[in-house]
Formats: sequence, C-alpha cells, structure tokens
Amino acid sequence: MDKRKGMGVTIFLLCIGGFFLYAYLLMLSEWSPIVLQLSVLMIAGGILGVVAWIGYVMATTKPSSASITSDD
Repeated sequence: MDKRKGMGVTIFLLCIGGFFLYAYLLMLSEWSPIVLQLSVLMIAGGILGVVAWIGYVMATTKPSSASITSDD
C-alpha cells in the first residue's frame, strides 16, 4: 500500500473513531450538556466565520473591468 492510500485509510478510521467518541460523549456520559453546547458553538462559529470571510473577500477584492457596468 502506498503512502497516500495508507494516509487515507488512517484518516477514515480516525473519523469513524471520532464519531463514536462524540456519540458516546453526547449520549452516554455526564459531559453531555457541555458537549452539546460546544457543538452548537462550533457550528455557529463556523457558519459565521464563512459568512465573515465572504464579506471580507467582497470588501477587499478590486473590481475587474468585466464587472463594471456603464450607466447608459
């Protein structure tokens, strides 16, 4: 097995293991409320981060000549 395929299998197995760890922490442990709160916080932060990045790119990108319209 080449290095790239081995890395792919490793990432796959770590993701599956991470899912089961997350499911355990969310459903069966006493840490359930904090895990849920942190999950919602990360989701909201990720979505707002992407929207902020889009706004930053829109604000800092110079317009190209093709996007300039004339007011006829």
